[in-house]
Amino acid sequence: MYISPFILVFFLSFTSLHVSNYFYIKEQTMKKNLLIIGIVVLVGIVAVIAYVLRPPAEATAPIEAIPLATPTAVVAEEPETEPVTEPEAEPTAAETTTESYPAPEQQAQNASYPAPEDTGAEPTGVMIFSIVSAESQARFTLNEELRGSPTTVVGTTDQVAGEFSIDFSNPANSQLGIIQVNARTLATNNDFRNRAIENEILQTGSFEFITFTPTALTGLPATVAVGDTITFQITGDLTIRDVTQSVTFEATVTIVAADRIEGLASVTVLRSAYDLQIPSVPSVANVTDEVLVELQFVAVPK
Repeated sequence: MYISPFILVFFLSFTSLHVSNYFYIKEQTMKKNLLIIGIVVLVGIVAVIAYVLRPPAEATAPIEAIPLATPTAVVAEEPETEPVTEPEAEPTAAETTTESYPAPEQQAQNASYPAPEDTGAEPTGVMIFSIVSAESQARFTLNEELRGSPTTVVGTTDQVAGEFSIDFSNPANSQLGIIQVNARTLATNNDFRNRAIENEILQTGSFEFITFTPTALTGLPATVAVGDTITFQITGDLTIRDVTQSVTFEATVTIVAADRIEGLASVTVLRSAYDLQIPSVPSVANVTDEVLVELQFVAVPK
C-alpha cells in the first residue's frame, strides 16, 4: 500500500509533538508534586518546632515543703477528782493586820537578777529543719555536642523544698521528708533548650514537680555535734514525670551551727531509665545518657 510522504511526515510530526507534550506534562506534574511535598514537609517541621519551642507552663506558686511526718505523742488523761472544800479558818490577829507591800510589777522592777550566760551548750533531742529555697539549688549536669562543639549543660533552680529532723541525742533516729523540685523553673543558659526540656523532655505542663521520697538513711554516725561534717547515703524513690526509680544519693552534711545546716547530695541517673527522649534537632548530637543530679541546700529550724 502506497503512503504519501506528506502523510508520513505529518504523522511523525504529530506523534513527536504528542510524545513531547506527554513528557512535558509529566515533568511539570512531578515538579508540582515535589513542590507540594516540600511545602508539606516544611510546614510539618515548622509545626514541630513551634510545638517544642512554645512558651512553657509557669510555676503555679512558690514551692512549699511537705510537712515532715513525725510520730504524734499520746497524752494520758488524768482522772477527774472531786473538789475538796476545806472549812474556813478564823482569821488571826496577824492575818488581820494591814501592811503595805509593793505591787508585783514593782517587785519585778526592783528585783535584780544576773543576765543569763551563753553556755554554748550543744543542741540535744530532736530538731526539725526546713530547706531555705533562696539559699539552695537543685541542678542537673550532662554533656552534648552543640553545633559540633562539646558542651556541658547545667540546669538549675532554687525552687526546691523539704524538711528533715536531726536527733542530736541519737542520730540514727533522724528522718528526711519528701523533697520536691519545681521542674517548670529549671533553666540552662539557652532559652531554646529550656523550652525543649520543659515542653518535650520533662513535659512540665503535665508533671510540674520532680519528687524524691526517701526510704532509708544509712551510714549515720553514732554522735553528732555542731561543727561536724558527716557523710552518709540516702536511698529513696526518685520520680521524674510518671516514672519512678529507686536511687541512692551520696550526702555530705555540715552542722554549721545549732540553727544552720549545709549540705550536698548527688546521684547519677540514666535518661533512658526515665524514658527522657531528646528531640531531633540538627544542631544537637551525642547527648549523654548519664545525668548528674545534685541538691545543694541550706536548712534552718522550722
